[in-house]
Amino acid sequence: MSDLSLRKTILEELEFQPHIDAAHIGVGVENGIVTLSGHVSSYAQKVSAEHAVKAIKGVRAVAEEIQVRLEKGAGTADDTIANRALNIITWSSDIPEGDIKVIVQKGWITLEGQVHWQYQKETAERAVRKLSGVVGVDNRLTLRPRVEVVDIQHSIEEALKRNAEVDAKAIRVKVEGGLVKLEGRVHFWRERQIAERAAWAVPGVSQVDDQLLIA
Repeated sequence: MSDLSLRKTILEELEFQPHIDAAHIGVGVENGIVTLSGHVSSYAQKVSAEHAVKAIKGVRAVAEEIQVRLEKGAGTADDTIANRALNIITWSSDIPEGDIKVIVQKGWITLEGQVHWQYQKETAERAVRKLSGVVGVDNRLTLRPRVEVVDIQHSIEEALKRNAEVDAKAIRVKVEGGLVKLEGRVHFWRERQIAERAAWAVPGVSQVDDQLLIA
């Protein structure tokens, strides 16, 4: 697919998404590398735009430069955002209560603390980024070390083999302690995301270095 055709497809996809106001989003494409610019009215839209573009066939990488410009009167005091963030995290049954600290400065939320699993880290971020007045989220949550670590490499390789959307033979898994390195080639961005999720789902994994190339 040519860069011109890919840019047209991206613009159509952004317009198609009902939760994204694409009127002020700019799209540039060069050799399959997409640059998103312009501005949106919420952080949730910014994240949604990036995810939508990454899922499009032909996109090799995304440089995300979209700004969040809150609509007039939509700003919320930092202490109010912090209280709402703590409440929504507390209400979530997937997140350990009391293990997350929330810091808010000029609409930017910083999450600190420890959780047991990668999905809990992702759940906490998803929960707070939709709050009114939020312009960004810095997720500094770390995974609590587990005493018993299974054969990480074998578990990840078997998970990849079970997934019909991934060519497991084209992916190499290397493990050093809790660090997992993924190498090789995939055809689509989605395959890369599936491989990452498979690595994070294994107990004992504290870091994933995704070096997979999109061919």
